[in-house]
Amino acid sequence: MSALPEPVLALIAALSQLPGVGPRSAERMALHLVQAESAQVRHLAEAMLSARERIRFCEVCGALTEKTPCAICDDARRDDSLVCVVEKAVDILSLEKSGTYRGKFHVLGGKISPLDGVDPDDLRIAELERRLASEPIREAIIALGTDVEGDATSHYLAKRLARSGLKISRIGFGLPAGSGLEFADELTLNRALEGRREMTNS
Repeated sequence: MSALPEPVLALIAALSQLPGVGPRSAERMALHLVQAESAQVRHLAEAMLSARERIRFCEVCGALTEKTPCAICDDARRDDSLVCVVEKAVDILSLEKSGTYRGKFHVLGGKISPLDGVDPDDLRIAELERRLASEPIREAIIALGTDVEGDATSHYLAKRLARSGLKISRIGFGLPAGSGLEFADELTLNRALEGRREMTNS
């Protein structure tokens, strides 16, 4: 039987659901929160609720934003001939930190994974095709992870998006095998973007 009261155990369980938070970290945070000033805890709760209610996905690219189109889509200084295709909205943040990419983005919302029941129709591929038809995009840079699903999705996109006047490339493999963009540092992402290679249908 635990020496901790049930409300603390429930808080630990809830905090453990956050990415990167293990049982020990969750317990430390929970114990801190239940001993903190009520005003501090209330401020934290209000900040979380406000962020959840105000942040949404950009209707154009799928990035996290408070208004749509997002600041990146709305920025006339960005190179609208380039679109970088990523898996998740947080991947945009990783690439932006590299400071080298100045084009637009498109979030797929996942990777093709038949074992997990994720098919091409579940991803934002049709939206990307509409953008290719309506925007002056000359190169699509596929920036997916190097795991099995990432490779399969990249090759599927290269075939499906192939059309005259569009170059399809994939970022270089400076990324660790089997990992995603969120775990890569800025220098690695910079080199991966610079080392991108064109994808063919063969």
